[in-house]
Amino acid sequence: MPGRGFTAELKEAVTPRAALLVLGVLLLQLGFITSYIGALHHPAPHRLAIGVVAPPQVSDRMVAGLGQLPGQAVDARPVADQATAVSQLKDQRLYAALVVNPPGSQDTLLVAGARGAAAAAAAEQIATGVEQAQGRTVRVQDVVPLAPGDAKGLSSFYLVVGWCVGGYLVASILGISAGARPANHQRALIRLGALALYSIAAGLGGTLIAGPALGALPGGIAALWGLGSLVVFAVGAITMTLQCLFDLIGIGLAVLLFVVLGNPSAGGVYPPALLPPFWRAIGRWLPNGAGTDAARSISYFDGSGLTVPLLVLAAWAAAGVLGVLLATGRGARGGRPPVTADTASA
Repeated sequence: MPGRGFTAELKEAVTPRAALLVLGVLLLQLGFITSYIGALHHPAPHRLAIGVVAPPQVSDRMVAGLGQLPGQAVDARPVADQATAVSQLKDQRLYAALVVNPPGSQDTLLVAGARGAAAAAAAEQIATGVEQAQGRTVRVQDVVPLAPGDAKGLSSFYLVVGWCVGGYLVASILGISAGARPANHQRALIRLGALALYSIAAGLGGTLIAGPALGALPGGIAALWGLGSLVVFAVGAITMTLQCLFDLIGIGLAVLLFVVLGNPSAGGVYPPALLPPFWRAIGRWLPNGAGTDAARSISYFDGSGLTVPLLVLAAWAAAGVLGVLLATGRGARGGRPPVTADTASA
């Protein structure tokens, strides 16, 4: 139209709602950069659990020396013997164990490489420094080695990341295509049922790829399949709840929760003992971290320590289902009306 000014065109081209959404994306992007670099740019051990196997007089001195390292780097503990140390490594109660050989000049550092290559390397660096100060040497023995196809120990983490991505993407697609909020509780149950079927397929697909297809992860197919289905469903159900409450903004909140905060704190690249305090504190309570812990436990540690991760994932799943059912039929903040047969045909 002739005579229309630039300001008028700008207002129609970029609505206030669009401008707010763009601002939200900018903040999300900056949060992504801050979270990943903040968590991973300077790994440093904090209370890394290292056992000491030695005669009492030597053990007390070694435990005290390790405990006095700067920054509370080591949580040193006396261990009765080497067999007990191996057992505690396999139960994921220790990251490493230093077995002292008093008659000789070389000691042995037992590590569980499957717990995290970075943790094993940190324990080796600490033990080497302590031993050199005493004129001794140390050799490393990996009692829980990684599978040949899992060279860096990241397969569990990336498998869970893939499951999380599928969970929030399929929930987002269902919300965008059929309305952020189901029209009624029957529609909500149908949508949750569709998510459950997708979760079962995604759990199996990821397990078959990581296991038989690529040989990246050992462990039982059934256990990993069940874990994957639970991870996908939990993330998807929470994303549905956020969409029900906040419409499109809910997708951004899901990305904030599962990508910006969840991935760097999950213990994939660096285990919790090497992360800064904030990420160390939240990691195990988010689906990413709980899923990664559970996948490693199933693949390498005969299911030890599975109870807490599974309870965390079950709690997220239950909260998601309850949230969708409670939010159904209520108005979303600034959102669109739910899609019904009437509105679809209008």
